[in-house]
Amino acid sequence: MSKKNVKPVLTSAEIEEQTAAFLKAGGQVDYVGKGKSGQASSGGPKPVNVKSN
Repeated sequence: MSKKNVKPVLTSAEIEEQTAAFLKAGGQVDYVGKGKSGQASSGGPKPVNVKSN
């Protein structure tokens, strides 16, 4: 059996290192208020496919 799209597991230390490197390189963290999405609107609801195969 083949594994499909398996993401590597990161340790807390690796996440901290990556975050520090991101911020050091000029990256910025945007804080989003509670109950709001950080994603831009896609322009409306997605269509629902009601046909069964």
